[in-house]
This record gives sequence, C-alpha cells and structure tokens, in this order.
Amino acid sequence: MDKIKYSAEELNSLILYADNHLLAVNKPAGLLSQDSGTGLKNLEDWAREWVRVDKNKQGAVFLNAVHRIDKGVSGIVLFARTSKALTRLNEDIRKRDCKKIYHALVEQPPRKATDKLEHWLSHGNQRADLRREGESGAKRAVLSYRIMKEVGDLTLLEIDLETGRYHQIRAQLSAVSCPIAGDQKYGAKKKDGSGEIALHHRQLEIIHPTKKESLKIEAPYPEQSPWWSLI
Repeated sequence: MDKIKYSAEELNSLILYADNHLLAVNKPAGLLSQDSGTGLKNLEDWAREWVRVDKNKQGAVFLNAVHRIDKGVSGIVLFARTSKALTRLNEDIRKRDCKKIYHALVEQPPRKATDKLEHWLSHGNQRADLRREGESGAKRAVLSYRIMKEVGDLTLLEIDLETGRYHQIRAQLSAVSCPIAGDQKYGAKKKDGSGEIALHHRQLEIIHPTKKESLKIEAPYPEQSPWWSLI
C-alpha cells in the first residue's frame, strides 16, 4: 500500500487555534480523527505533518488527540502538542471542567423546546445500545438541548454535552425519536450518499493548560456539506 501523502499547506484553512501547546482543527466529515489501523487518511497524522512543517522539526513530533469525533461528524478536534498539555487537559475532561457544544439537524423536532436527556448506554458492536441503570457495562449519559430553528423539514438543535460516551448524542437523540439526518445507524431516513452525519462539534471551551485562562474555540459549518449548506 502506498504511503499517504499529507500536505501541511492544505490543512491551513482548517486550523482554528494553534500555539506551542495546543492545536485545534475543524475536521471535515468523512475523515477519521485518528489512525484506525486501516491505512486510511486521518486527521491526527495530517495535523502531525502540519506541526512538523510549522516547527521545521526533523525528528518525531509529539501530538496527541485530547478527544475524537466520529468519522461522519464534522467540527472541532483538539490536539495537545506537549505531554504537559495532554496530562492537564485529560484531567480537566475527566473532571468535566470543559464545555462542548454540538449542533445537530434532526429529522423530527423533540416534543420540548429545551430538555435534559439522561440514559444509560453501553458500547456494543460499533454502536451505543440503551441499557437500564445497573446493567453490566451501562454508563450514564447526559446532555441538554435547545431548539434553535427549523431548517426546511429538519430541526436545528444546540446540544450541551455533559458526558462523553461513545456515540452518545446519536444514540440519545434516536432514543427520543429525533434521529440525526444522515445517521442511518440510529434510524435516520434521510441520507446524502456520502456517509456524512448532520452533527457538528461547534464550540469547545477549556482552561488553557499553561496560561490558566478560559479559551473558547468555535468551528464554522463546513461550506461544502449537503447538510450545513442548508443553514
């Protein structure tokens, strides 16, 4: 298999924030966040090449994803450029000392304009399954949402993610009969043929690991998206 070529220059338009400790990138839908062992192109290796060029480094580049988003999802992915930043950000996320805001276009509007959803989920065969509290493998999943506006026959939701479970937003919205457009794995009827899901990591607020100041990062909607071009 030929080695994938990564162009640092082509990543420039997707960079949302960069300093000596952090790198935030607006991931396009359809691109893996990290190497999955399949040999497919992924954002982490692409970002690592960007750092290598930016810093003119000849040796190995330290770069680790602080979190990831699914292949079909777009939006913010944050990388740590130092081990100190990675350790501190991982601890902040563990303590939920951060704020993650997602936008989703759903096929059915929820019954309430705003609400807090709580479910118990387990990680199944490449999906999240609903469970009862106390069942083996079940983990608590919590999010809050508000309806922003109607977009044609879809509804735009803003989601405040309180926990970070596997496929959490996708599974919880499906559980209340509001599947995300394009997300056929969780009951959506609408698709665009690309595998893109109408879910976007819109905003991330963290404490900078060295400056100890609040840092808010926002990702614009992808311009070429069949879903977000409707907004």
